[in-house]
Amino acid sequence: MQELFSSIAYADDMANDSRLRQLREAAGLSLRDLAKQIGEEHSNIRYWEQSGNLPRSNVLVPMAKALGVTVEELLGESRPKRVVSPGGRSRQLFEAVSKMPRRQQEKILDILEPFVRQHANGDA
Repeated sequence: MQELFSSIAYADDMANDSRLRQLREAAGLSLRDLAKQIGEEHSNIRYWEQSGNLPRSNVLVPMAKALGVTVEELLGESRPKRVVSPGGRSRQLFEAVSKMPRRQQEKILDILEPFVRQHANGDA
């Protein structure tokens, strides 16, 4: 019997520290607000928060969007590092260079590297 009570107390501790609840509150949403945004019943949100069980897979993406986090964060993973890639003309140019033969790519790199080093040192 004591085992039952200690496991209930543990479940209550987990509910108080629910990641989903923390994310929902950080987003400034009530149970009903989040439920309305993702097309679920608020009782489902409460269940997921209190039980620690994961929502169905078809709910994860809309829920993450509503909370302003990634699905990975929703599942407890750390936020993936953002990979910054060039945009606009730079992106087009780098894509074109990547399709060139290796020897031509090396020539372009020989030209760019000194410029990039100079800019990185603040001498631009």
